[in-house]
Amino acid sequence: MADAQKAHQHAHKVRLEPVGVEFEVENGETVLNAAFRQGIALPHGCKEGQCSACKCVLLDGEVDLLKYSTFALSEMEKDSGHILLCRAIAFSDMEVELLNYDEELLAKAIAVKSYNGRISRFEKLTHDIRGIEIELGSPIKFWAGQYVDITVTTEEGETITRSFSMANTPSETQKLSFIIKKYPEGKFSGELDSGGIRVGAEVSVVGPYGTCFRREDRQGPLVLVGAGSGMSPVWSILNDHLASGEERPVYFFYGAKTEDDLFHLDRIADLIARYPDVTFIPVLSHADENGGWTGERGFVHQSVDAKLKELAVDGEGDVYACGPPPMIDALQPVLFMNGFESERIFFDKFTTSSGGGTPGH
Repeated sequence: MADAQKAHQHAHKVRLEPVGVEFEVENGETVLNAAFRQGIALPHGCKEGQCSACKCVLLDGEVDLLKYSTFALSEMEKDSGHILLCRAIAFSDMEVELLNYDEELLAKAIAVKSYNGRISRFEKLTHDIRGIEIELGSPIKFWAGQYVDITVTTEEGETITRSFSMANTPSETQKLSFIIKKYPEGKFSGELDSGGIRVGAEVSVVGPYGTCFRREDRQGPLVLVGAGSGMSPVWSILNDHLASGEERPVYFFYGAKTEDDLFHLDRIADLIARYPDVTFIPVLSHADENGGWTGERGFVHQSVDAKLKELAVDGEGDVYACGPPPMIDALQPVLFMNGFESERIFFDKFTTSSGGGTPGH
């Protein structure tokens, strides 16, 4: 027992076959939780040893299994080396063979780490959209569309943690930019406006997180849909795609209330001038009836529906949609009705708090 305890006192390495991904599991932590913590997308269901979604084969190493159901893992399976990753505590370095997995997600695994940084820039983009930049002390690797958790202490000594998606592309590794929306109850953005969080403030950044990131080498059009601060990851995905040199038509939808809620128009015009494959479609839900707005009116999902039908896309291409839950909820049936399979649709729902693992404010 003393040897087991001794072996248990430090992190162990887990190697996943046949994909060759490696990560570390801490003392007393389940393998599945260690994977979550490090942004590694392993198959899972109940996370409590009741289903068999995370079942795999232990090829090498010693593990202890927390309590589980024999419906999820029978005695015969256990005897033949099968384990449940949600119940597995490592007692040594270990190697496992995955029985089902998403190779594309696993191949893109980036370990979640902590970074020190400081707020280097703050700007008001509209009456309720803010832009911030954070300079990091060391470089971060992430994929376009991912997010980080940012923790800052206000002038009054209150600690606030919020999740925000990067607006810059992964080629910028030490200066991260974010587009965030100010909500009446939003503490982070409220403190920025009031001066409780100032330029120069020290922050800690943990990440990257999120599976709504740009997939490479895909066929068909690229459909980007954003609203509010959903512009942040969409802007990163758009610019990362253009920098990649991949050639495919891009339809970039942005939903807002009025013309005053639109921003980055000069940057978008510059992109369109340089990349004729890009079509920008702003959609205003509350445009002044008597004003000079000649663009799309209504809700953004309606314009997406009309455009997909006009183009007869029929499910070809990839959709990245980032914004508030009502927009995402309205868009899903539109995409399915236009023939898109779920594996070609990537969503990020932006909630107004940091709960639930989705970018908050």
